[in-house]
Amino acid sequence: MMHVQNQSPLGSTDNRVRRIVFFVPPHVHLLDLAGPAQVFDTALRAGAPYTLHYCSPQAIQESAQGMVIAHLTPLASITRGDLIIVPGMERESFSLEAALPDQETCDWLRSASQAGAHIASICTGAFTLGEAGLLDGRRCTTHWALVEVLQARFPRARVLENVLFAHDGTITTSAGIASGIDLALAFLEHAQGPMFAAQVARHLVVYMRRNGCEPQRSIYLEYRTHLHAGVHRVQDYLISHVAEHVSLKELATIAKVSSRELNRAFKEATGLTPIQYHQRLRLELAATLLANPTLRVEDVALQCGFEDVRHFRRLWQRRFGLPPSLSRTFPHIA
Repeated sequence: MMHVQNQSPLGSTDNRVRRIVFFVPPHVHLLDLAGPAQVFDTALRAGAPYTLHYCSPQAIQESAQGMVIAHLTPLASITRGDLIIVPGMERESFSLEAALPDQETCDWLRSASQAGAHIASICTGAFTLGEAGLLDGRRCTTHWALVEVLQARFPRARVLENVLFAHDGTITTSAGIASGIDLALAFLEHAQGPMFAAQVARHLVVYMRRNGCEPQRSIYLEYRTHLHAGVHRVQDYLISHVAEHVSLKELATIAKVSSRELNRAFKEATGLTPIQYHQRLRLELAATLLANPTLRVEDVALQCGFEDVRHFRRLWQRRFGLPPSLSRTFPHIA
């Protein structure tokens, strides 16, 4: 269980100024870079003690999307406590023969690791860490489409499938693209507390996914690939009213169909009934609230809209295979 120290009004638990250093490789994917940067910048503006830096072997880099990023600082000396973010980059091929980072980058990352910095990669940034020898013997992950390629290229790494991110000592790797936001929120939660991280997530209008063991899919995305506009409206409404009691009749009005038609259309579109979908949303919210050690399981159940705590416990056990009281662990981030 992660213990939270005395918090400031913003929820900050760590007042030491920490450098967040973003390494910008050639052909960087913008969201890999911008997602975590937005999280830490939002935290900084809310009072978290961070400084943000952007460095590269070259002062100018062109992103994979064609945007030019300028005024990048040289690869600076790194000290213990710094956090280095290594975003993914576009490559025509991630084959065993494909050249990745230059020697200067590899030497810099190895030196930073030896100095005690925490290094985290986003998506294909894991290949950069691998070239520097930082994945040898470590648990790691990358974009789901490149898991086998990463394992083949770095056979000494312990590549994990279907996880959002993997922590191993002072090295963290994350999955595809948007998971960099999840990773940044996880670091923020560990350093500044769950309430502060939740405030940042709400400000960015994103949903926190609890830990690296969760699949690379989210309930907020997994059931949205259909084309039924009415069902989408119902899903949007339920997401915005997770803890409230909502009748099927109300939802049918939102979808502009009858209750019977909604049940049938919702099931066809998502594989779930509206009630089942609502329950899963509540369990997702509960997973976020359980990270706050000041809340009892009973408090979490009530805040998620469960009037019967025993019903909440049964649903949680059925969904995750263990009681909520045993689900309050969080991967340690050094």
